[in-house]
Amino acid sequence: MSAPTPSIQLNRRVEHMQPSATMAMKSRAAEMRRQGNPVVALSAGEPDFDTPDPISQAGIEAIESGYTDYTENAGAIELREAICDKLDHDNGLDYTPEQILCSNGAKQSLALALHVLTDEGDEVIVPAPHWVSYPEMARFAGSEPVIVPTSVEDAYRMSPAQLEKALTDDTRVVILCSPSNPTGAVYPPDELAALADVLRDYEDVFVISDEIYEHVRYDAEHRSFASFPGMKDRTITVNGFSKAYAMTGWRLGYMAGPTPIVDAAAKIQGQFTSAPCSISQKAGIAALALDHGPDGPVQEMVTAFRKRRDHVLDRLRAIDGVRCPTPNGAFYLYPDVSAYFGSETPDGQTLADSSDVCFYLLEKHNVALVPGGAFGGPNGLRLSYASSMEDLDTALDRIEAGLTALQ
Repeated sequence: MSAPTPSIQLNRRVEHMQPSATMAMKSRAAEMRRQGNPVVALSAGEPDFDTPDPISQAGIEAIESGYTDYTENAGAIELREAICDKLDHDNGLDYTPEQILCSNGAKQSLALALHVLTDEGDEVIVPAPHWVSYPEMARFAGSEPVIVPTSVEDAYRMSPAQLEKALTDDTRVVILCSPSNPTGAVYPPDELAALADVLRDYEDVFVISDEIYEHVRYDAEHRSFASFPGMKDRTITVNGFSKAYAMTGWRLGYMAGPTPIVDAAAKIQGQFTSAPCSISQKAGIAALALDHGPDGPVQEMVTAFRKRRDHVLDRLRAIDGVRCPTPNGAFYLYPDVSAYFGSETPDGQTLADSSDVCFYLLEKHNVALVPGGAFGGPNGLRLSYASSMEDLDTALDRIEAGLTALQ
């Protein structure tokens, strides 16, 4: 007799978790490429530059010198000291190494912060359009995301009045992301100050400030939320190396915050993963030592991204029905394509929403984008311009042909 098939009961939080839409679209585009389709993928949030050579060399030297053992759970002291120097120099924030936790990417730091700060029945305010993982992380931690919608007219930025309205006795965390994934929006310092003014009256509410795109900005000032009066003791600043330094595969991020919160996050990390890769940590030290001036590799990437942003924005705005504010950071555009909802494709399919538009453009025109529903902004879609100008123009030719063919 064969053994009975076991009944597998999964954790209910896992069962209710939605898969990452960006990863799903990336996988579908890769599958279509394997089938011979010439798909241009503008769906992934990944710089198309190689890691700068000084960083890679630091990793190679770490391997060659035998720096391949575990480091301290919180990260090597040399890296945490370098992060403290960075926060002081770039952000005007005074931290000690004990207030820094290095993790396997900024994503892990965000998840740890939410698990430490929230519990059953707590609420987490998330302005939308938002990064796909924020609500899922909150739910997996047992809390409930409260989505605050913004629009093209708001330049995709939450107002103090919207924040005030969303706050309740159950609010525990507010997540801010500036520059933003998926919109590229950057909150000016005066708007951040106004949000801080609202939160100052809510002593039990903490802020997780996702600043991973800090160095990818165009004509916009970055101000760390923890630098506003009264906010440092209530803010967990999350940052990392993947975007500004083209180090996505190195998996290295960090959080800075009040010691009890960082200690609690380190406790979880010690049981789940321990410290990030020792080789990546050596590379991170080299990254923080890079020249950030106009001739440095970071600014070289930002200059290229700016040219692409301007080009893609001009082409999108030339398509009838597409609306898109000018993003001042990151490498995404978030056009509103709701004018096409309800339209019909040449073969008679009705496009009800952003997901239908995206899959129509993928299946019929070989362009991979990410539907807005995944980001809590259902009228838009996310386009990453972290690709070559040639690929961008090819994709835009296809997007324009696809949209103008709709009836």
